[in-house]
Amino acid sequence: MAKYDKADIERRMKGAVESLKGDLSGLRTGRANTSLLDPVVVEVYGSMMPLSQVATVSAPEPRMLSVQVWDKANVSAVEKGIAKANLGLNPMQDGQTIRLPMPDLTEERRKDLAKLAGEYGEKGKIAIRNVRRDGMEALKEDEKKKEISEDDRKRSEDEVQKLTDKYVAETDEAVEKKTQEILTQ
Repeated sequence: MAKYDKADIERRMKGAVESLKGDLSGLRTGRANTSLLDPVVVEVYGSMMPLSQVATVSAPEPRMLSVQVWDKANVSAVEKGIAKANLGLNPMQDGQTIRLPMPDLTEERRKDLAKLAGEYGEKGKIAIRNVRRDGMEALKEDEKKKEISEDDRKRSEDEVQKLTDKYVAETDEAVEKKTQEILTQ
């Protein structure tokens, strides 16, 4: 049976782009966005858990995030987790709620965030190229097993390259859009 599966390769490349877009949405642009706290993990009950599993995050104001901790015993752990995440936010405890005012972004911080967006983009491209490599190897293996001809392999390799180019372009576009958003807010 042939190892090469174009649909699987496209699904994996699309997944890499979606993952990148998720990472980019967590970068701060000056407005409060609940996805900013997605990467935060908190040590509760002896294990590391995502913030979303111990609290509710909301944006009651354009420049304020509110974290409503479900269990009163975990408030300080959540506060520590947010501080450790190094997001440039200063948590303020108010009972079972932690308020996170969004400070203005300095020019230096904007440039750092734009650079980070570029790094995320590069990781996304690497993931896409790894999927391409897997596809090319599968095609060569199929040809070696005489399941496809050399012409079919070359045609399929062109398809894989076109998919790669398409998703790398999407990655570049997403990073460029986020960089502009960061630098112009």
